[in-house]
Amino acid sequence: MPHSDGKDPYHGKVFLLHTQVLFTGEQNSPLTAVLPGEKSLKSLSNMAAPLELFCWKGDYGLPSVDVDCLAVLAYAKFAGAPLKVHKITNPWRSPTGTLPALKTREEGSISQPSKIIIHLRKQKYNADYDLSAKEGADTLAFVSLLEEKLLPALIYTLWIDSKNYVDVTRCWYAENISFPLNFLLPNRMHCQQLEKLRLMRGDPVLEPGEQLEKELCRDAFECMTLLSQRLGSQKFFFGDSPSSLDAYVFAHLAPLLKIKLPNGKLQQHLNSLNNLQQYCTNILALYFPSDARETPGRKIHAQPDSSDLDNEPHKRRNQILSVLFAVGAMLGYAILTGIVTIKRERPQLKNSGHDDGDEEDED
Repeated sequence: MPHSDGKDPYHGKVFLLHTQVLFTGEQNSPLTAVLPGEKSLKSLSNMAAPLELFCWKGDYGLPSVDVDCLAVLAYAKFAGAPLKVHKITNPWRSPTGTLPALKTREEGSISQPSKIIIHLRKQKYNADYDLSAKEGADTLAFVSLLEEKLLPALIYTLWIDSKNYVDVTRCWYAENISFPLNFLLPNRMHCQQLEKLRLMRGDPVLEPGEQLEKELCRDAFECMTLLSQRLGSQKFFFGDSPSSLDAYVFAHLAPLLKIKLPNGKLQQHLNSLNNLQQYCTNILALYFPSDARETPGRKIHAQPDSSDLDNEPHKRRNQILSVLFAVGAMLGYAILTGIVTIKRERPQLKNSGHDDGDEEDED
């Protein structure tokens, strides 16, 4: 029914509601996303119990060496989410066993970056709040482009390319993961990334090779060129304020910019796109100044987060336990695979006459 002054009191609010649903995913109860006063009440609740984020530690001037962790960290910074960040080098110490992981009070622990970002939006930490419907559609399109064109090439460059993997990726994880997991996890992560690439390419028997590398690089070059054209001379993709698209783009480009790789085809193309190069540098300087001051490519041996630190008085004990764990794991593997077998034999008595007597007694 029209308002007394002839205007519809709900005019202009439908668009706001649509935008909130698009970016939060709250399709079951969208009205709760815009109720007056709810934001301040939830902010007080969040201050009392801050969210905890577990992610891979940083190096090379990056806040984290992992793409997914970079995306979540950047989005949290852009949205102003007050997270308690635990930068660790053992995914088994996170509440989900994977990284990144967000520990929440309402929904337990969340492990996927997209689900973590959706949860932050539900808590009113929404970096896309001021975007128009068209900008929201552009965000979805460019994120899909990143995942389809750039991410496969990034996985191949860091995890599949033999030179890069052996000299840089595996070396970094082996040096930073504690013993004895540093002998197990890098190879396991390598296999997981290969399976992920096969799934993305739709080929379950995909094998690394020169032809595959050419195809992946061609798609990645095209993606980076389109991103450069879309960014232009702007500070961020939608003006002066960062959005979720900026978080995803930064997470995919920053490792290529900062990590020095023996096979650097993607890096060479990125360095030729000056605006994207400056874009990543500015985000690091504005939102991660302490990490950006680290010398790129330098091996950092800083102390990890307190939750990942062993107490010095117990260092010798932990070393002994680690050795025992490794020996036990190898022995168990040997027994399970049949390398080592255990036979139980009945004891033999020296006097055969006693043996006959025993047999008679049993009868």
